[in-house]
Amino acid sequence: MNDINAKKFTTGNIITIAALGIVSLLFIAPILLVLLNSFKGKLFVLDTPFAFPNAESFTGFDNYTSGLVATGFFSAFGWSLFITVFSVAAIVLFSAMTAWYITRSPLKFCKSLYFVFVFAMIVPFQMVMFPLTTVVTTLRLDNPLGILLVYLGFGSAQAVFLFSGFVKSVPLAVEEAATIDGCTPITAFFAVIFPMLAPIAITVAILNAMWIWNDFLLPYLLIGSEYRTIPVAVQYLRGGYGSIDWGYMMAVIIMAVIPIIAFYFACQRHIIEGVTAGSVKG
Repeated sequence: MNDINAKKFTTGNIITIAALGIVSLLFIAPILLVLLNSFKGKLFVLDTPFAFPNAESFTGFDNYTSGLVATGFFSAFGWSLFITVFSVAAIVLFSAMTAWYITRSPLKFCKSLYFVFVFAMIVPFQMVMFPLTTVVTTLRLDNPLGILLVYLGFGSAQAVFLFSGFVKSVPLAVEEAATIDGCTPITAFFAVIFPMLAPIAITVAILNAMWIWNDFLLPYLLIGSEYRTIPVAVQYLRGGYGSIDWGYMMAVIIMAVIPIIAFYFACQRHIIEGVTAGSVKG
């Protein structure tokens, strides 16, 4: 009987692994297709997009070197890095402080504020796109520093929601002990509470870093072509009808996704730890 159960269990595992493997391939296939075509000439990308490069279509790394120059990639990379790093840092810091305060405060206003953040998660960007651009232009926030505040506003809703769930799992006795030792509320937060929020902080950082790094619409609307991020720079490879060099575009797309993929793989285990920690602590 045990042998039969073991066989069924093994068979079930094989089926599950095979199904997950197929699903993974479906998700990875578009990236592999872009990588494949990044080594082809422009005409061959359009004529034979699913074929492997051959002696006639293979261009080596010409698409990559030419794409770097055509897009001003290093400048765009710098602006993307600046906006992503400082936006994510602001979201993590201020959202953690906000979530801690509204979770610990007995005021009804804080409870209402929590639901405001939850509601903000479901508001689509397209609903506020026009008034947002008007307000940003009026306040002269249409620059790399101003867009940090905009990203903070958009990213704080989900971040506060995640941080609040984690803070609830932190025993109140920890803060009381810090207070007895002479810590002020601010000192207790940075010295005791914030280090305990590290798993969810990393989760929030990863989610927002992937969003901000790949975001096209917000930088395009607010800072335009003067401070091009990578998604905006890639878009400027598009010319008139028939003038798009798809080889360049494929190569630049690959260069654009490599940093964020590397960052994700370096920190991916913290996503599950951060999301589940609130349910198993305390």
